[in-house]
Amino acid sequence: MEIKTQRENGILIANVNGRVDSANAREFENVLSSAISDDDTCVIVDFGGLSYISSSGLRVILLVAKSLRNRNAEFALCSLSGPIGEVFKISGFDKIISIYDSQAEACAALGG
Repeated sequence: MEIKTQRENGILIANVNGRVDSANAREFENVLSSAISDDDTCVIVDFGGLSYISSSGLRVILLVAKSLRNRNAEFALCSLSGPIGEVFKISGFDKIISIYDSQAEACAALGG
């Protein structure tokens, strides 16, 4: 797993590549949480390079989303491949987390 972060128009974008599973979910959570500053009001996680996510990875997404929601910050996911998108639909996460087809679409929706 590799995570690269950047800020664009006030939005933190985290690009995730590889696999997120029980072996690295804690690292995923730590890297993501430490990248998010108290000043960030919009966070997008780009899963364009993600090949697999386990329930441990889903738990991290839920924790981050909840933490951001508690401080009125926006959170979205984008660029989910077919199989990754299915995981989010089956788990019902697509009902509680905004999911966009592309990073540009997510940025536009979040005001970037």
